[in-house]
Amino acid sequence: MTDKKTVKVKLVKSIAGTKESHRATVRGLGLRKLNSERELEDTPAVRGMINKVSYLVKVL
Repeated sequence: MTDKKTVKVKLVKSIAGTKESHRATVRGLGLRKLNSERELEDTPAVRGMINKVSYLVKVL
């Protein structure tokens, strides 16, 4: 039995007024409204997306 590592991400700052690519990244992480949370698989791609918009999200 292999457990997939996951990472929980929460949108803590509004995407209003941010770069379009950063908005697309937040949407790509599956975050919609402020304070929305998602549990995602911990892959290098997801980590890179989190790093790109680190000023908007919080890793729980």
